[in-house]
Amino acid sequence: MKRGAEKRAVKEKSGRSKGRKASGKGSAARAKSSAKAVGLKGTVTGRVEKSAGAKGELRYVPWSSVAIEALNPLLGRHFIVGQDIMLSRVLLKKGCVVPEHSHSNEQISYVTEGALKFAVDGREVIVSEGEVLGIPRNMPHRVEALQDSVSLDIFNPPRADWINKTDKYLR
Repeated sequence: MKRGAEKRAVKEKSGRSKGRKASGKGSAARAKSSAKAVGLKGTVTGRVEKSAGAKGELRYVPWSSVAIEALNPLLGRHFIVGQDIMLSRVLLKKGCVVPEHSHSNEQISYVTEGALKFAVDGREVIVSEGEVLGIPRNMPHRVEALQDSVSLDIFNPPRADWINKTDKYLR
């Protein structure tokens, strides 16, 4: 199938072109009702329910429907929790420092804007826009924002300290 035909097929299935934002008066209302319809169970409240062999729930969640939690004047975040995984969007202003810490969660950080300097296992690694860093479980690390930055961080399993708001090192 040619590219144009692929895009049309995607548009026909989804009702809009791939990669384009919905426009028009009703799109905000649709996003709000979609967020309500999926029941954001476990998204910010932390009530993650597991049952062996249970079928997962399809969820569509616009980031704009998830409140940003301001942890300090230079750091904010919002996150979505699945059964065994968490996706967070972390917003760091230039100069923000996340103190050294470790956790039992595997972490993958994808910098979508800016640049972050990670100190991990005695090494410094600068991760810039479009780059990814994987941090194994229990490995101490520290982060400094070299510019205003946005990072999508994935955790497995979900961060209980974030869900329960017991992450005092960030506040």
